[in-house]
Amino acid sequence: MPSHLPPGLPIVPDGPSQPFHLSPDEFEAAVAEALDTIPPALARAMDNVAVFIEDDYVPAPHEDPDTVLLGLYEGTPLTERDSFWDAGSLPDRITIFRKPILDICSSREQVIEEVGVTVVHEVAHHFGIDDERLHQLGWD
Repeated sequence: MPSHLPPGLPIVPDGPSQPFHLSPDEFEAAVAEALDTIPPALARAMDNVAVFIEDDYVPAPHEDPDTVLLGLYEGTPLTERDSFWDAGSLPDRITIFRKPILDICSSREQVIEEVGVTVVHEVAHHFGIDDERLHQLGWD
């Protein structure tokens, strides 16, 4: 994995030469299916979080312009919220990036698997699980 990427990202350094094609609707369905695999008790515990699909991650000005992300969690993990957190807080945001996932996959099955891993990875961040722990658990 390139050194400028955070640890734990499910990046395949030598992906296919041409990205696998999946329509935006099919990709959205894959994300919905991945979300549906979250155990009901955990899904009910998710609080004030919205899931989005974007084509690609655009690095911030202070980031390496070559940064590649498959997914991104932005917000305050459940483990860090206090009694004042809810007052006027915007929802946490999980974004799944379509193009980078398609870039590293060569089949529909690989896309569905990678979307599943990415969704679990980002939902875990919502629950306060960091990249190091995800790596220990085999979710990288």
